[in-house]
Amino acid sequence: MIVINTDFVPGKKIVKVLGLARGNTIRARHIGRDIAAGLKNLVGGEIRDYTKMMAESREQALDRMVEEAEKMGANAVINVRITTSMIMQSASEIMVYGTAVIVE
Repeated sequence: MIVINTDFVPGKKIVKVLGLARGNTIRARHIGRDIAAGLKNLVGGEIRDYTKMMAESREQALDRMVEEAEKMGANAVINVRITTSMIMQSASEIMVYGTAVIVE
């Protein structure tokens, strides 16, 4: 599966547009991580547990988008975007979306 954030695939011709493909996940923070993050906030620096959690969330949402595109019969997803939003104080949603297409 080709996944690209441009509206075309270099060297390929789009022969059919299948529509919107999307994937998402919602993750909640862990109280133990919150305590460690609070301490890290006092001295500064990267909060590695949250960095890892967000990276895993992005990959999961991306995998779900690709799975949806495959079900639609696509062999590429173009114009891919990633967005995040806070659902509640301790939970965030990661959404990945793009246009499922067939390229030759």
